[in-house]
Amino acid sequence: MNIHQFATSLSYGDAISDEALEIREILREKGFASEIFVHFYDPYSAKHIKDYREYPQYSDPGNIVIFHFSIGSPVSKMAFRVPDRKIMVYHNITPYDFFLDNNRILARECYRGRLELNLFVDKVALAVGDSDFNRRELVEAGYPATGVLPIVMNFSKFDGPADPVVTELLANSKTTLLFVGRVIPNKKHEDILRAFSFYKRLFDPDARLILAGDYRGQDRYIAALQGLILRLRLTDVHFAGHTGFPELLAYYRSASVFLSMSEHEGFGVPLLEAFYQKIPVVAYAAGAVEETMNGGGILLREKDFAGTAALIDRLVRDADFRGRLTAGQTRALAKYSRENVGRILLEHIDRVAQA
Repeated sequence: MNIHQFATSLSYGDAISDEALEIREILREKGFASEIFVHFYDPYSAKHIKDYREYPQYSDPGNIVIFHFSIGSPVSKMAFRVPDRKIMVYHNITPYDFFLDNNRILARECYRGRLELNLFVDKVALAVGDSDFNRRELVEAGYPATGVLPIVMNFSKFDGPADPVVTELLANSKTTLLFVGRVIPNKKHEDILRAFSFYKRLFDPDARLILAGDYRGQDRYIAALQGLILRLRLTDVHFAGHTGFPELLAYYRSASVFLSMSEHEGFGVPLLEAFYQKIPVVAYAAGAVEETMNGGGILLREKDFAGTAALIDRLVRDADFRGRLTAGQTRALAKYSRENVGRILLEHIDRVAQA
């Protein structure tokens, strides 16, 4: 039995791409022949992939295909056409109504994606979400056999060198609030700005905020955020845009606190990245955030911006409190160890192979 993966794209630094590579390594270590078939890829990733159109020559009813579901992709059509047994991995589709006022095209694609998810109910042997939050959506869509497969995290890459230029630019004693994630309406960057405004006014006028994430295609939303910055008379707000991994490492290593106000997360990879780097995490408990944090960090049950600012101030000033919090975050990461997630992956494969 060979076990291959399908994904729309593979790109350096992307969480789902990293997961696909980790899954392939786990499978190869267990003696399975395993390749990754994609439509798009960057030059760095070219050595790791095969074109999805080559798959018919690999296809066999005895194989298992692990398909990372993505909306509007020709890879979907290929994956569901072949006779191989199939495991679908669902990473969630953001509800379309988050984008109605800012990006009608994205709203349409997300709406279609939710409809497309319903088309494959009878075409997979098993559908898994990377959180139970996502698994419950699969159950609601009608999938009879479901499970959970947490994202396989490669934490060791965070031990590498950070970009020296960005490191030097950030090398001062300023308190730094950080959020990592696409600049997109469901992430609620406006609420991060409001909490930061209270923190600057009440506790530390010299603090800075770094928002690291791609904002291409979000012109209306980024304009609205810039308007809010002007109205709040905020300074020291930095939109880093899409960054390479060494630059991202420099942002993480400068951070005093990681703050998330997102209102829809199917998993939340940056939360765990911050955990690993011992950055105190404060996050609004939406979607799969509480599940992902696994008892670590601090969860916000409501959006009290002044209260959040006071909490950040305590984390910055109280070393003992901060140390206890980051120790709990480190313990929470055990759930995402390669050994644990690899075991779950092989259990799912065995479940499909025996069906």
